[in-house]
Amino acid sequence: MGRTSDQRLATSDQGSPLVAVVVVIFTMVEGDLQVLLIRRSAPPEQGLWAIPGGRLRPGEALVDAAVRKLVDETGVEDVYLEQLYTFNDLDAATPGGAVAVTYFALVDHTRVRLAERADWQPAWHSMRGLPKLAFKNNHVLSYALERLRNKLEYTNVAYSLLPGTFTLSKLQRVYESILGRRLDKRNFRKRMLSREIIEATTERQAEGAGRPALLYRFSARKPVEL
Repeated sequence: MGRTSDQRLATSDQGSPLVAVVVVIFTMVEGDLQVLLIRRSAPPEQGLWAIPGGRLRPGEALVDAAVRKLVDETGVEDVYLEQLYTFNDLDAATPGGAVAVTYFALVDHTRVRLAERADWQPAWHSMRGLPKLAFKNNHVLSYALERLRNKLEYTNVAYSLLPGTFTLSKLQRVYESILGRRLDKRNFRKRMLSREIIEATTERQAEGAGRPALLYRFSARKPVEL
């Protein structure tokens, strides 16, 4: 799991900013980049959708709080997780202000088991058509998407969005959904193979009526910089 700072922040005293940890959880569903959101069941911003998050517990490390929230919502933890940014202007309604330390995670949709509860229900939403969001969360998602797009240029982070084996066509759809544009098939395949972050297996999978496509896998299922 890719992690950043392990520094600890104490929960706020009265009058000092509240510290919360927020986790942007991305997945890929049938070639569509989606994000996990929670329907708020209480004020403020009741009824709106928000990125999963919660208060930092006394003595808890930031990254541990992010992992806790990730596991609570999806049931998985051995995925790509990285500290994103610290925002101090997302929740103007909190007395004394609030500091939101944000992370982003990438999960394989087939491994996720969303939390089941009557209130504060979670659901996946396409990044191409988001609902109205609470607490300026649209700014957080824009920042997270830009970070992810940049990561594709010099790391292998896409491994955390895919199963153990996949076709090059499926890999290309993942990149296209994140980047928001079509890619030339020949150039994409040449570039991916030259980077040596994926390798061919001996297996094949049927895709349409043609010859079954060769399956590939990531050379390392952990964060690697190119």
